[in-house]
Amino acid sequence: MLDHLTCIYVKNVSPISGRLSFIGFIFYGQVKHGPYMWTSTRHQWLKKRFFYSFGTFAMHPLKALKRGHAYGGSRFLCSVSNTSSLQIELVPCLRDNYAYLLHDVDTGTVGVVDPSEANPVINALNRKNQNLTYILNTHHHYDHTGGNIELKEMYGAKVIGPHADRERIPGIDIALSDQEKWMFADHEVFVLETPGHTRGHVTYYFPGSGALFTGDTLFSLSCGKLFEGTPEQMLASLQRIMSLPDDTDIYCGHEYTLSNSKFALSVEPTNEALKAYATQVADLRTKNLPTVPTTLGREKICNPFLRTFSAEIRQTLSIPADASDAEALGVIRRAKDNW
Repeated sequence: MLDHLTCIYVKNVSPISGRLSFIGFIFYGQVKHGPYMWTSTRHQWLKKRFFYSFGTFAMHPLKALKRGHAYGGSRFLCSVSNTSSLQIELVPCLRDNYAYLLHDVDTGTVGVVDPSEANPVINALNRKNQNLTYILNTHHHYDHTGGNIELKEMYGAKVIGPHADRERIPGIDIALSDQEKWMFADHEVFVLETPGHTRGHVTYYFPGSGALFTGDTLFSLSCGKLFEGTPEQMLASLQRIMSLPDDTDIYCGHEYTLSNSKFALSVEPTNEALKAYATQVADLRTKNLPTVPTTLGREKICNPFLRTFSAEIRQTLSIPADASDAEALGVIRRAKDNW
């Protein structure tokens, strides 16, 4: 199991320079619109400027700043800001699960996404003397909901989950449907139904901070097993995710990236971007550092499940050139299951 590590992730939008400063990323640009209403909302928010104080950085020594992640210290804290600040803290659970603590520093609102077990979350909350307001579940599997009841009883937190799976989410209070908007403090959250791994799976999109919590639908360099869904459903779910901006940060449910990279290289060995990323992943895991979050843009060029069009993947797995993308995804998924 991972130690509780620390990283600071900052985005500052500069309409002039677009440069990377000491305190994080400064970026500017147009956001690609998808067919869903939340992309235009994020486009408006990205026109605003984002500011951070230096205090957060002074509190924790930085050993390296890479892709906005500062490694070193005793916790893993990814802080993303809109006009108000949303902090995202990675909490390792069980053997390879990740839960995520969400903290709005303006209001003190705290949530947790997919608490596999209660104790690691309680420990993280106690360290910062925080209360828990919300529990968000992406799907019903026990390794994503196992902490629900204990956390709800201890803190009085409300459990948020997919409407389609409401009967299988322990302690559910608020059931959300596809494309429904929900507010976490002042942060808009949009719900995407993404079935395939399970029939009621959802992902949560925070457009103001560019964060997407994908549960077991999309991993770095893979997708979830098709326990209750079909390749067609999973393809449609992944295509919905792919419609979001490329700089969207993907917070997935497991630390599977090293194993996934080996499979991905076995089916697309000449993908130079994939080879470079696999080297980075191996280095991070050697140091017992997380590979999450990844970005949607990176996954598009490296993840075989988002590259069903790849001639090399199709040739490696003997997928006919005229096979549909859903058929190709099914073959890739079976190959991964048997790998």
